[in-house]
Amino acid sequence: MPPVHPLKKLFQYAKAYRSDFRLATIYSILNKSFDVLPEVLIGVAVDIVINGDKSFLAKRVLGGFGITDTWHQLMFLGAVNALIWAGESWFEYLLSIKWRKLAQNLQHDLRLDTYDHVQKLEMAYFENQRTGNLMSILNEDINQMERFLNGGANQIIQVICSSIMVSAVFFTLQPSLAVISLLPVPLILIGAFWFQKRLAPRYSEVREAAGDVSARLNNNLLGLATIKAFATESFEKNHIAEASNAYRQANSSAIAISAAITPVIRMAILAGFTATLVYGGWLTLQGELAVGAYSVLVYLTQRLLWPMTGLADVADMYQRSMSAIDRAMGLLDTKINIPYEGKHVAPAQIKGDLQFDKVDFAYGNQKTLQQISLHIPAGKTIAFVGSTGSGKSTLVKLLLRFYSAQAGKITLDGTEINEINLQDLRRCIGYVAQDSFLTDGTIAENIAYGMQDVNDAAIRDAAQAAEAMEFISKLPLGFATRIGERGQKLSGGQRQRLALARAILKNPPILILDEATSAVDNETEAAIQRSLDVVSRNRTTIVIAHRLSTVRQADCIHLLEAGEIMESGTHDELLALDAGYAALWRLQTGERTHG
Repeated sequence: MPPVHPLKKLFQYAKAYRSDFRLATIYSILNKSFDVLPEVLIGVAVDIVINGDKSFLAKRVLGGFGITDTWHQLMFLGAVNALIWAGESWFEYLLSIKWRKLAQNLQHDLRLDTYDHVQKLEMAYFENQRTGNLMSILNEDINQMERFLNGGANQIIQVICSSIMVSAVFFTLQPSLAVISLLPVPLILIGAFWFQKRLAPRYSEVREAAGDVSARLNNNLLGLATIKAFATESFEKNHIAEASNAYRQANSSAIAISAAITPVIRMAILAGFTATLVYGGWLTLQGELAVGAYSVLVYLTQRLLWPMTGLADVADMYQRSMSAIDRAMGLLDTKINIPYEGKHVAPAQIKGDLQFDKVDFAYGNQKTLQQISLHIPAGKTIAFVGSTGSGKSTLVKLLLRFYSAQAGKITLDGTEINEINLQDLRRCIGYVAQDSFLTDGTIAENIAYGMQDVNDAAIRDAAQAAEAMEFISKLPLGFATRIGERGQKLSGGQRQRLALARAILKNPPILILDEATSAVDNETEAAIQRSLDVVSRNRTTIVIAHRLSTVRQADCIHLLEAGEIMESGTHDELLALDAGYAALWRLQTGERTHG
């Protein structure tokens, strides 16, 4: 099956704007119609001056009575000219407004729809994508489409219209001259399309290279502290130079072809204009063509052919836009493998009873979980410990449906989580990760993130429960203090306390702490542990930790290794077992567990 053209994809997407497309096209056609007429009036004026009361206007206007007085003919011609210019200007205004508004609305909708679609893609999709490349599509590629609709679409329509209208006038006045003079037009159009086809793959490479540059810049800006700490500024500059040079070379390849379009078109134009000028002049001298008609044809040839030199720029803009639209539409067409639809539930209805039944999962060929079966009773605190890569965080990601289990099932209060509306499922879960996402907003906005109609007292209570009030009260603006992009104005411990306050304010029936204390100091860990002791009461709580001291009070601790549960029990029971957990405890604390 042949690939669908990007322009067709865009029209299929923009169904709601088809009437706007039609109206904008009509305005472009009417504007070009009025734009061509002044050249016709020049020929009529020449005819009036030369032939006087025997002119075209005297013979054929007003039902055959004519305007015989030369001055009256010129006055009438001036009035018609004023109306034509007014019409041309009016439709120029209308088409400009309509095309620009259409471009703005369409790029706005496409950006939002594409971003919304990206948010719904499963986490596995992002493992093979770079953030900078996605940003390039969502920003620059969609902007490129906007630029094409702002001007390029109107130019293409008007070139087609002027070709048709001027050809009609030519064949009406002098068919033999029309054949010779207009012969370059199809050659010009064919040549433009020939070049365009060769530009297509090159501009696809340009857009990909632009995405590479954006990805590298985004990666380095996020890791600037590490770059500075390792004094690798020159090393990373070279990486940027490589990506930028690849972009430059991809553009150079496209420019080598696009730059050749204009000279080729100019040569074709020269042939057509020369034919009109010389052959048309000879026909006039022979009396086969009126002087006024000759003037009209010369001016129309100029009006038709010279704007075609702009086809080079239009073809260049068009192909850049098609490559950009193709990437944006490709992203929008990416299949969502984890559907959002399902049974609606409210957090207040959820008890929090979880069951994992023979769950398997693998990242590619790497087996991560093998036949995991366990029960997490509602209201209990359950901990998962084990070495890095043992599958602890994967269990949580499956519960949140960032990924889908490849075998087995997970149930919440007896209902498979695949049958629950995805948004409702996640609203039932409070999630505090090792590196929680914070926005460039205020302290209060970050605590109330994702929640509406939250009063200041509730935000303060959540901060108090997370033991965050001590540092918030010392900030110049308190809860109104902006914390910078990703919370960079705060320490790691402060960011984690805000993340915990956010989860507390959400008040979910299930709370997950995924390595939430692994990157904080002992004081912050103790504070979070005190908060956890309070907020975990009568709430299903799942704690993933490397530090065993943070989970010793859990109702049950599961030790995972290589994707399998090796041991389960309370802290004291596992120490008494004197196996893997006890060995980890001795390693971390130096305490003896028996004897």
